[in-house]
Amino acid sequence: MNAPRLDVIGLVVADMAASLAFYRRLGLGLPAGAEDAPHVEAVLPGGLRIAWDTEEVVRSYDPEWTRPRGGDRMGPAFRCDSPGHVDAVYEDLVAAGYRGHLKPWDAFWGQRYAVVLDPDGCGVSLFADAA
Repeated sequence: MNAPRLDVIGLVVADMAASLAFYRRLGLGLPAGAEDAPHVEAVLPGGLRIAWDTEEVVRSYDPEWTRPRGGDRMGPAFRCDSPGHVDAVYEDLVAAGYRGHLKPWDAFWGQRYAVVLDPDGCGVSLFADAA
């Protein structure tokens, strides 16, 4: 028997339209008109999928589910083309009204790194290999 294969990463969102707008701004090709859907999926390069479900969908099969509190347990990370690209994407998102969490900095592990919060407060990393 083969080992299970990671196929989809799911995000639970309070406001589908707000979440899709954020991830579109990061370049994900999301279906047009999906803002009112309770479930949305997109196929990423390489075949992995990312999915969004509203809190109501999750509560429909898990009535005890509650919105997480505290720090992130998992967060998407987007590779940028260069250290300057990290800065530009961070500034674009903050200028568009999204909350910056960690301003771009030269991390000790050899990357330019920053974190912006998506509309649900999930930390989304931006990174590029240092020049």
